[in-house]
Amino acid sequence: MTLSQVHVSQVHVRKKELTHAQLVEVPSGELAEGSIRLKVESFSVTANNITYAVVGDGFGYWNFFPPKTDEEGLGIVPMWGHAVVTESKCAEIAVGERVYGYLPMGTQLDVVPGNISAASFSDMTDYRQPMSPVYNSYNRLAADPEHDPARENERMIYGPLFKTGFVIDYFMRSEDWFGAETVILTSASSKTAMGLASVAKQNSPGIKRIGLTSPGNVDFTESTGLYDEVHTYDAIGTLPIGPCVTVDFAGNADVLGKLHHHFTDNLKYSCLVGATHIEARSSMGGDAGALPGPKPTLFFAPDHFVSFFKEHGPAKGGQMIAKTWHAFLDAVDGTVAIEVHEGLDAARATYLEMISGKIDPAKGIVVKP
Repeated sequence: MTLSQVHVSQVHVRKKELTHAQLVEVPSGELAEGSIRLKVESFSVTANNITYAVVGDGFGYWNFFPPKTDEEGLGIVPMWGHAVVTESKCAEIAVGERVYGYLPMGTQLDVVPGNISAASFSDMTDYRQPMSPVYNSYNRLAADPEHDPARENERMIYGPLFKTGFVIDYFMRSEDWFGAETVILTSASSKTAMGLASVAKQNSPGIKRIGLTSPGNVDFTESTGLYDEVHTYDAIGTLPIGPCVTVDFAGNADVLGKLHHHFTDNLKYSCLVGATHIEARSSMGGDAGALPGPKPTLFFAPDHFVSFFKEHGPAKGGQMIAKTWHAFLDAVDGTVAIEVHEGLDAARATYLEMISGKIDPAKGIVVKP
């Protein structure tokens, strides 16, 4: 038995001190009956993962991959990526099969396959069942209609974020954009915001798209061509007054407050999605009762996806997403340079840079642990 079969590497993060992350090795253990063992091949590290850490307790993100340690207060940040089956005690899943789905910031994961079809299966591990089924589903690449071997990196970097943008647009359209004429997106350089802007440009062309970002990201954000206008956060007080909705990807309480105080009753809906501004994230869970205008409402994409697929079915729903997905890839082609880093410590280092606010929107990071 080799060392790689005996030990698994993981990155453990302190839940109350997110800037503390350490690389550890823990015993792998024996594979349980009915389970399969996945070797993590690759995953992306994006602002999406920072949101998982920031709101981890409130949304249960820390519960997906409990760290193998006796020390209290530690967690593993979830990632989206690819893995290969290295050991199987499930007759329907063979060694060597590759999958795409929710993975730990680590080198290995044991899952209990259930609801098995040619295209996918779900992890039926007991502690994962209280969470959204969206996160427990794994695509079997050999029969996965979304899989493109030439664009695995793009899928990891953009896929989950784009789909969140897609379902936000779908929700807004179902509500006739709450009577708004403009959508204002914070953290406009983030990949989730870009996804929403792209889908809105395609499916809601009558809605004006205004992106807000930091001064250093203005040129990049404008270069995507996804927004009608791009402004810095300092310009909020100069934005034209009119019926609008805001979609806050930044999680910055100060920015959210300025938007509410500037637009007041002209703000028709205030949607909270992510938290890319770690230094000022209280708007994700803080008291927003004193703000004028509508009460900020948290948007939990997995619940909306369950409703979306219940309404349209997996085949039609998948086609609707795929249509806008390909147009999005064409729109962002060449705007983001994909970097591939080797080793799990590279994931730890990238996470620490991002949690400290050092997110370069012109880069997409893929790690092969």
